[in-house]
Amino acid sequence: MPFQFVASSKLPTQHGHFDIAVFEDAQTGEEHVALSLNMQSSHDAPVLLRLHSECLTGDAFGSLRCDCGPQLNATMQLIQQVGRGMILYLRQEGRGIGLPNKIRAYALQDQGHDTLDANLMLGLPADGRTYDMCKTMLDHFGVSQINLITNNPAKQAALEELGFVVTERTPLHVGYNAYNEGYISTKRSRMGHLE
Repeated sequence: MPFQFVASSKLPTQHGHFDIAVFEDAQTGEEHVALSLNMQSSHDAPVLLRLHSECLTGDAFGSLRCDCGPQLNATMQLIQQVGRGMILYLRQEGRGIGLPNKIRAYALQDQGHDTLDANLMLGLPADGRTYDMCKTMLDHFGVSQINLITNNPAKQAALEELGFVVTERTPLHVGYNAYNEGYISTKRSRMGHLE
């Protein structure tokens, strides 16, 4: 199997202590991360889980163009409050189009195009992400049932197609501001995101 667990460690953060595990596709070198809390203990209860696609601008630089950074931070806080859960941090920048194309799409958005049209104008998919790597990652932790933190029904469908049982969906509404109103509106009206 080309996609596999590589290494793990403890990770103290501003939101509390987590475990961090890295998984890698040996053929492509693509890496993804599982950030987890108390996953070593066995429970029958569904695991609180977020599939979070990498967003350098939002996660690292605090961009107000999206709600990604606030969603990541809120999820880390929620997992600490609940006492168990995980984030699969998937290296799929810009909904899978990569950082250079994401910045090109930003430039088109600066001209008045929405996030979906900007991708399409560049000849790229509206959402090019895949979730097959989640199977190996979740199997590694023995996860079968999930309480999924998302507003995106495509993520739930992807996990169910991989054989996981999504018992509940926890919506996440944080990080709204004047700069990302159109972005969030487009996700709801044109990309099927839920309230």
